[in-house]
Amino acid sequence: MFDDARKESAEITLTPAISNLLIDLLRHIGRGDAVTLVPVPQMLTTQQAADILNVSRPYLVSLLERGEIAHITVGRHRRIKAEDLFAYKDVRDGTRSQALSDLAALDGEFL
Repeated sequence: MFDDARKESAEITLTPAISNLLIDLLRHIGRGDAVTLVPVPQMLTTQQAADILNVSRPYLVSLLERGEIAHITVGRHRRIKAEDLFAYKDVRDGTRSQALSDLAALDGEFL
């Protein structure tokens, strides 16, 4: 049990990277977004990976079958390293961002 009378405050110094990460995490939580913390070496199921990418599990399986995301097969089940999934997500998000910038530039030319 905690004794309320013995509560002590502690001062912790954070690096700018950790501080920015925590602020970003709190922003997402404040907006009501779902937040998942995944250890980098963890192996994910196809459903967990699909949830992180916000896609359907069948679509994720098609990405795996096309070789767009590295995976291993354990028995009948596919497993994806979290680091491989996040590498794919970074490339995908970068491609989407560039496409959006290109569309905005094209739209600006016609105005």
